[in-house]
Amino acid sequence: MSLRKKRPLLTPDIAVTSVGSEIVYSGESTVSDVVWTARLDYKWNRDIVVEETLKFPKLEPQPDKSQEEHKVSFFVEREDAVEIMKELPGILEERGVDVKLVYSNGYAFDVLPRGAGKQGALTYLLDKLDIEGNQPSNTLVCGDSGNDSELFNISQVYGVMVSNSHEELLQWHEENAKDNPKIFHASERCGAGIIEAIQRFNLGPSVSPRDVLDSEIFQAESLNLAHEVVQFYLFYERWRCGEVEKSDKYLQNLKSLSSPLGIFVHPSGVEKPIHEWIDDMEHLHGDGKEKKLRIWLDNVSSSHISSDTWLAKFDKHELSEGKVRSCSTKVLLSYKEEKQRLTWMHIHQSWLDESFSDDQEKWVF
Repeated sequence: MSLRKKRPLLTPDIAVTSVGSEIVYSGESTVSDVVWTARLDYKWNRDIVVEETLKFPKLEPQPDKSQEEHKVSFFVEREDAVEIMKELPGILEERGVDVKLVYSNGYAFDVLPRGAGKQGALTYLLDKLDIEGNQPSNTLVCGDSGNDSELFNISQVYGVMVSNSHEELLQWHEENAKDNPKIFHASERCGAGIIEAIQRFNLGPSVSPRDVLDSEIFQAESLNLAHEVVQFYLFYERWRCGEVEKSDKYLQNLKSLSSPLGIFVHPSGVEKPIHEWIDDMEHLHGDGKEKKLRIWLDNVSSSHISSDTWLAKFDKHELSEGKVRSCSTKVLLSYKEEKQRLTWMHIHQSWLDESFSDDQEKWVF
């Protein structure tokens, strides 16, 4: 969550966290998978784990923020970890606790219930989605450390190890999967390595919409509301960063896509016609270039509220000069058959997470 306040990260529909010991679903609120949690309770007692691990002085407990109900975490040197991993499972088994030990990155030591782990969590999810009729067409697993290696054991998935992977994962690949055509060692780091794998395995688009937006043809020609709002804000970002020419034709095009009677309610509460806010964009052209302005939308959803009217809802985040400001946004759009396009009728924003703008005039849309 702390990283989300600094970088443009999107909320996943499902998140497997805490080394595969927790599964949560996103929506109006975050909900844990209680069935998975119940499975992990079998032959697990956190108090006993804490009690017995205290007897190993080489184990240094990680901060409280890294501890979970089904994950007890420590720092320890590799040589000491090897010896502890030989002794600890038997000690805990004698007390009725069945555990899985995960060591990674040369310092992180996690004690989990036997059924936990990234492989177990993903296998459980794939089975659950299959039963529900929502089996994904493709699954790509990505990793950079030793505790990711078990993900690549799932037969029905593709896998990528990014170029900045730790030696322990590369060694595992050399010993176990170097001839597996579904596991790929990328030449790119981090997210770029994932994009490289998507392209290699032909799993879907391998470029960002930010990289392919054609400002010359920016217009609404379909009822894909998510595409509509994302396309608009990508153009707005490019305008602010001076990546499109300062031309009145773009502003007039935006006006043609919005109602002359449409109102934009600024997060501060100020209300003005949408067309007046579009006019205000003229003096903001290029002002975000040096500030490294980036805009992204999260939790985009839409609903059909009448025969020709739709409501789009999303969170808009704006990164400028290293600071993120966020607002909740609702957009009312109308579709007229004779025009064959969507028209922006009303925009309403309110600040999120104690956000505010130091310069209200530079927060537009």
